[in-house]
Amino acid sequence: MFHFHLAENGTTVRTEIVAGLTTFLSMVYILAVYPSVMSEIGIPAGGAVIAAALASFLGTFLMGWLAKYPFALAPGVGIVPFFAFSVVMGMGISWQFGMMAVFLEGIIFLICTVVPLREKLFNAIPLPLKTAIGVGIGFFIVFIGFQGAKLVVDGSCLTTLVSFRSAWATNGICALLALIGLFATVVLFHKRVKGAILIGILFTWALGMLCQAAGIYQVNPEAKMYSLYPSLNFSTIGGAFREFGTLFGQCLDADKWSLKGSHLTGWKLLLSGNFLVVMFTLLFDDLFNTLGTLTGVASTAHMLDKDGKMPRLKQALLADAVATTAGALLGATTTTSYVESATGVSEGGRTGLASYVTAALFLVSILLAPVFTAIPAFATAPALILVGFLMIGHISQIDFNDLTEAFPCLLAIIVMPFAYNIADGICFGFIAWTGVNLVCGRRDRVNAILIVFSLLFILKYILL
Repeated sequence: MFHFHLAENGTTVRTEIVAGLTTFLSMVYILAVYPSVMSEIGIPAGGAVIAAALASFLGTFLMGWLAKYPFALAPGVGIVPFFAFSVVMGMGISWQFGMMAVFLEGIIFLICTVVPLREKLFNAIPLPLKTAIGVGIGFFIVFIGFQGAKLVVDGSCLTTLVSFRSAWATNGICALLALIGLFATVVLFHKRVKGAILIGILFTWALGMLCQAAGIYQVNPEAKMYSLYPSLNFSTIGGAFREFGTLFGQCLDADKWSLKGSHLTGWKLLLSGNFLVVMFTLLFDDLFNTLGTLTGVASTAHMLDKDGKMPRLKQALLADAVATTAGALLGATTTTSYVESATGVSEGGRTGLASYVTAALFLVSILLAPVFTAIPAFATAPALILVGFLMIGHISQIDFNDLTEAFPCLLAIIVMPFAYNIADGICFGFIAWTGVNLVCGRRDRVNAILIVFSLLFILKYILL
């Protein structure tokens, strides 16, 4: 295992395996979410599962191989519904043409990574703002955990209070199990039990299965309360692979491209205004979600150097760009780094070996998807809440006595969970940092890249 320099990174093979498994269990829900959403736009569910699993395997493997970081990638859970409902359904773009936008976005990312524009942007972010991004992601993860636990329901900005007594078999039991699991995970983590977060996930899942057997947890697909029992059904695998065959490479088939209301056809559609809007929206969202995730998780794992720079950043961004490009060919939307990687990092994952483990599990999940997707959101919620708490702890590194530093950082932190978008938090942080420091005469803290992107962000909110 000398390739990963485990001893130098203060880790072991066992720790990396546990970290990789923990990350996988925290984000495997994408294999259930992706086909469910994409089937609404005509993509067969079985093929969509394979496409998502292969894109996740490729991206995570490349992250471990090229950058040697314990970060995992998969089709962005926030981008998937945007692609399906806003792009395909809302704008009348065929899914094949939409995937072409993802493909070209990946190509642009490859060019920007080689230049290297993305790396310069990352290094231009002031260290306090990088810390704030990590803290904001921490709050974001906690909020996701609260939603998975049914402690918060319906939305990020407009929440609904529910009666656990009247909704005991749905929201009530899930919330109770999640709280029990959270208590157990915190105790295990405090006692420094190896694999505490992983044990917490499996423990909470096992409690759920016991409750289902006792009739306390009631299966109700209409209420999105699915069976917690893992199952194996190999009879559908052949059909899923045949469906995947109908997805592979379809983004390059110009005959299947279509755009509602456009007189253009074939390759000329690439010049249409709506297509360019979609492509650059995906480009922007992926760029800053990736930078935010890498910044936040790397900061939590103390992987940034004294100047706040991330070693092997170019390789990490390259893995992301290649995965997005190849993922579009497979039939997957933008493949990006996942904040759930922080769960594996909190278990001690420090090298690419953890990514190899996560990647291998995504590959195996093609055959065992019914087992992994049976893990409920309330079982992974304790892990997310605890990891979010650990990330929030870095807020002490921000100087709240300096308003020119604290105020922009606060905006970056608070916007992420409220807007339910990492990229928006970064935008507000950039704009506030640049504006406040320039007006207050702290021009030495503002560089040309910050000014340019702040202006671009302002234009984005005005025009889009």
